[in-house]
Amino acid sequence: MDTFDLVVIGSGPAGEKGAVQAAYFGRRVALIEKAPRVGGASVHTGTLPSKTLREAALYVTGFRKRELYGMTLDLDPAASLRRLMGRLRAVTDQQVAQIDQNLARHGVTVIHGAAEFESADAIAVRDGSGAPIARLRASAVLIATGSSPLRPEGVPFDDPDVEDSDTILDLDRIPARLAVVGGGVIGCEYASIFAALGTRVTIVEGRQALMGFLDAEMSALFKTALERDGHEVRLGDAVTSIVREDGQLRLRLKSGETLDVDKVLYSAGRAGNTAGLGLERAGVAVDGRGRIVVNNHFQTSALHVYAAGDVVGAPSLASVSMEQGRVAMCHAFDIAYKTRVAELLPFGVYTIPEISMIGATEAALGSAGVQFETGRAPFSTNARGQINGEVDGLVKILFDVPSKRLLGVHIIGDRATELVHIAQMAMVAGGTIDVFIDSVFNFPTLAEAFKYAAYDGLGALARRAEAKTAT
Repeated sequence: MDTFDLVVIGSGPAGEKGAVQAAYFGRRVALIEKAPRVGGASVHTGTLPSKTLREAALYVTGFRKRELYGMTLDLDPAASLRRLMGRLRAVTDQQVAQIDQNLARHGVTVIHGAAEFESADAIAVRDGSGAPIARLRASAVLIATGSSPLRPEGVPFDDPDVEDSDTILDLDRIPARLAVVGGGVIGCEYASIFAALGTRVTIVEGRQALMGFLDAEMSALFKTALERDGHEVRLGDAVTSIVREDGQLRLRLKSGETLDVDKVLYSAGRAGNTAGLGLERAGVAVDGRGRIVVNNHFQTSALHVYAAGDVVGAPSLASVSMEQGRVAMCHAFDIAYKTRVAELLPFGVYTIPEISMIGATEAALGSAGVQFETGRAPFSTNARGQINGEVDGLVKILFDVPSKRLLGVHIIGDRATELVHIAQMAMVAGGTIDVFIDSVFNFPTLAEAFKYAAYDGLGALARRAEAKTAT
């Protein structure tokens, strides 16, 4: 049995960064990865594949630019998807090589096989046939095995045209009609990607809003963008059955209506990848979806065992998973470096159009009884937005009335996930809307919208003062 200071299970964002963090500070680290290549779902089935496909779809189709320049483009569905997947493989290979190099540079021992706890501090590694590869002992363990799509009973995933978010990337063609069951982030991202590729898309969501965690205005604007392009969003409805009839898929809905489609993407949430780990032998507790229960230091119920990333649940962001892995290992080895994950977390949704946010929503501030005002700047009145043909874009700022301190920023449109970091830096510094008003932005840029959103906010304050005086 080989002894290490740390054994990491899983090589996704949390596992890689946690392993490297401990190794950087001199700990002897082993990383166990079940798959043939490192990177986890983030590299192979989740974050990077979907974002690469999105970028390729926008580039190849000229989406949103065709109308500006009077051009049309017809895609051969089969050939186009092969080209798009080719680019995806290139990005995946680059990322795998980069992670391999990072682990090797820090002296992390990588073992490929399935990990299973034999006891609280002993871990066995086996190959695909169950034959033993290694037995390891460690004073600390980091579980970073990620998550997988939920597959509810009664959904015919054995049908070749019923997909989840892991299998959707293996399509042999671009479908003419796609039903997306579930209006969360993953469902909406793929819905908008296939819409850009020319697929007719219908989203079925049981709740009354898409991506309900978003500011309601951003959710509504995204819905409008889909519908304007001829796609359908059915809120407050649900799929009761999926059957194959006359060579196509037929969805029956709670509302009594039916949908006939070529493909179904069923996106009903995710579950932690904890089956087969033998967590009961280590005394590690999980919830009903297989997610590991952790405290603020990412310790499990067995205090020497840590967990980070999607396997612990929300927020399930690769960016946050990296920080969770680092913070967990600094706590495990009493390293005075990273003691907590930042409170202000930017959320990026890679739909078309992009959506990003940081801080509070209008609904949250209203529920908390906070006096706030709003400033808006649409990209349609922004010079760079007009050049780009940005019809959906908007920067929306929420700020405290007495102090003008920024409380939340919500963006929809091109480069939203990049632009949000301007707001992030202002909010981390405790800034007010004056930081945008007093700053000089390049012209023409989308970033300049922050200035005009702040000016709009000042106008809202003035109107509030006038109304108060009038009464």
